[in-house]
Amino acid sequence: MDTFLIKAVQLILALGFLIIIHEFGHFFFARLFGTKVEKFYIFFDPLTEIFKWKPGKYYGFFGSHHEIGKKKKNDQQSENNPSSDSGVSVSEVKESANEKKKTSFWGDTEYGIGWIPLGGYCRIAGMIDESMDTEQMKQEPKEWEFRSKPAWQRLLIMIGGVLFNFLLAILIYAGIVYATGEKYVPFKNADLGMAYSPAAHKIGFRDGDIPLSADGKPLDYPADAIMDMIQASNVKVLRDHKDTVTIAIPEKFIFQLEEEQKKGDVPFNFLTYRLPTQVTQVMKGEGADKAGILSADRIIAIDSIPTPSLFEFQSTLASEAERLKKEKNVKEADVTLTVVRGAESAQDTLQIPVRLSEGNKMGVGLEVDITKFYPAEEKQYSLLAAIPRGVQMGTDKLTSYAKSMKLVATKEGAKSIGGFGSIGSIFPEKWDWIAFWNIAAFLSVALAFMNILPIPALDGGHVLFLLYEIIFRRKPSDKFMERAQIAGMTILILLLLYANGMDIIRLFK
Repeated sequence: MDTFLIKAVQLILALGFLIIIHEFGHFFFARLFGTKVEKFYIFFDPLTEIFKWKPGKYYGFFGSHHEIGKKKKNDQQSENNPSSDSGVSVSEVKESANEKKKTSFWGDTEYGIGWIPLGGYCRIAGMIDESMDTEQMKQEPKEWEFRSKPAWQRLLIMIGGVLFNFLLAILIYAGIVYATGEKYVPFKNADLGMAYSPAAHKIGFRDGDIPLSADGKPLDYPADAIMDMIQASNVKVLRDHKDTVTIAIPEKFIFQLEEEQKKGDVPFNFLTYRLPTQVTQVMKGEGADKAGILSADRIIAIDSIPTPSLFEFQSTLASEAERLKKEKNVKEADVTLTVVRGAESAQDTLQIPVRLSEGNKMGVGLEVDITKFYPAEEKQYSLLAAIPRGVQMGTDKLTSYAKSMKLVATKEGAKSIGGFGSIGSIFPEKWDWIAFWNIAAFLSVALAFMNILPIPALDGGHVLFLLYEIIFRRKPSDKFMERAQIAGMTILILLLLYANGMDIIRLFK
């Protein structure tokens, strides 16, 4: 399957699932408090929809409408013949229908799929939202409408989506650690320390430094530690296994790393483990095979230039090969490798000349598994133990995301904003369920945070007005709410256009 298609499918599945959970959070609290939910839609449906369904009543595709059973016909007969044999009046029928709205959890809502995949919505009766149904607001409030509920109930309805997204992230993280456990190499176990990118070198890091703490917080688990370091004011490292050095982290360091990554000059972002250069396989007939290189050989130098780690080996090999080809005016360079062979108790150091191909390759596979060189720590979780770990991971991701958002208002931050293309790019090129759920959990945290921002048209905007009502004991006027909703929707549409426009601009750079 095409890489683009794989990423697109993952993006749509993840966003669709997260939208359902978010909107169900609103739906759940609304129905819990007897508030009618008129529509529950994944994606937006201006003019028409892809699919719609109302339990027991109708369904349709692309604007079509098909009745289910004879309910509508029977309802019409009851209205046309108020003095039916049953002796039930029209007003009693309507009153019964209204009562059903309070008691039926699922049955009085239209469910559907829209055709614009930019979000989703719950249309809650008696509320000024994306639908901008101002006519309903002119009528007398009904007991089952949003506006008739106490402020604390309306507040829970509005934060329901954010709450469910955050709880979902916790459950996903808990599920991942329960299913797979956690296996990692603590920084302190990496004898060769870390390799750092040029941007990191500029602010004081050196290859071989072992991270110790960020703003006083011990660094151990690499997946969390890297972001902690980038967002910290200062980081302490162990240098040369004896000195503790404090490195100041510039406020906009994250943008320097981003620019570095865009240029593609470094095969890793910020830092990576320094690994010995150990051969795992030798391709038959290639330069290494002809020279006598063997599997398990460890390469420590190229033409007497020390290469203590894999990254230094790769960069030195490329530069040395190009220098030799230019100097001798040849297409294939000859280099001399210093190789350590044998077990620790009986090691030999050999000097082996090797001819490289035109592409500066020698035909070897190299070990990249960290756990082959450094002691790893592995932890398995019971179901009960996985839950607090999930809470910790979800909270750490939320805190980290919130910290990074403060930089969006800067010039560099505005340039880094991305839309669906940027989100899709973080998914792996090959299908990996663990990676998919990890990214989905992170997006769920991001969705929760973005929705709680106090912008009209977002959940946070509604929460802000409800808090105002609770504090000052009066509601903002409907006219004010309408104008705020329009302003908020305009801001969101402009942001959406800008973010996706930036993706398009990057595509052509």
